[in-house]
Amino acid sequence: MRILLWHVHGSWTTAFVQGDHDYLVPLVPDRGPDGRGRARTYPWPDPVREVSWDRLREEEIDLVVLQRPHELELAEGWLGRRPGRDVPAVYVEHNTPVGDVPRTRHPLAGQSGVPVVHVTHFNDLFWDCGRAPTHVIEHGVVDPGHRYTGELPRAGVVVNEPVRRERVAGTDLLPLFAAAVPLDVFGMRTTGLPEALGVPAGTFEDLPQRAMHAELARRRVYLHPYRWTSLGLSLIEAMLLGMPVVALATTEAVEAVPAAAGVISTRVATLTAALESFASDAALARRTGEAARRAALSRYGLGRFLSDWDLLLTRTA
Repeated sequence: MRILLWHVHGSWTTAFVQGDHDYLVPLVPDRGPDGRGRARTYPWPDPVREVSWDRLREEEIDLVVLQRPHELELAEGWLGRRPGRDVPAVYVEHNTPVGDVPRTRHPLAGQSGVPVVHVTHFNDLFWDCGRAPTHVIEHGVVDPGHRYTGELPRAGVVVNEPVRRERVAGTDLLPLFAAAVPLDVFGMRTTGLPEALGVPAGTFEDLPQRAMHAELARRRVYLHPYRWTSLGLSLIEAMLLGMPVVALATTEAVEAVPAAAGVISTRVATLTAALESFASDAALARRTGEAARRAALSRYGLGRFLSDWDLLLTRTA
């Protein structure tokens, strides 16, 4: 099957393009958000081909994977075909609703030609999708391997744009956690975080995925401070690395992190105590991290993810 999709979320796309299909990603001259082309920091297989936006009409497309509302118009303009009418399509909803959450209508709620695919059951529960058909396909993650050493009694945090996304990502809580355990923050636009929030933390700016995994796995524990996010794939990746997890008990994290894999709570004091416990007890951290890896492999394995997607893609196409 020849599938058109935009390069929006690097980690999710990295898992999606491992399937047995041909994948086309649009390319615009400046590699901006509507045409980034192939990823440069993620390992994508050869069947992912970047195609200039103005050549897409020449391509035979079997199905379009949409991920942002305006991609409906982009696809129609660039392909000359309307997704859901002239070419089969699905819409992947990566995010939790915003605003008046209990009453938030999904942008595709008023139609039935394009099914909405949620990446978590939490999203399916909270979005009002109206008459749009809905499905849930939980995340799958390419296994980075059990790379945990935990040699550094520090907590690793992965968050993009931590200053701008302060309360959403929970980075305003980092000073409380940093008072208990030294922190290292990985992600895009992390530079300036210590000064902006008064956090005595190390920052690692936009490392390639493999390099980030290697550095992250040297930290004793993974901290997931997000208040409101669908389910950060960095959390699952940390578990696969073999890291124990300390996370806010919000959104889908309560499903993703079983008791043996770490500590989840809405109490900052409980989370702080857990960070201190893991940082001071390397054997406990290692045992907990091994349980976290088993849990992540069981629930978020790549095989199940690709099988679920193949079934839906075949039905839709």
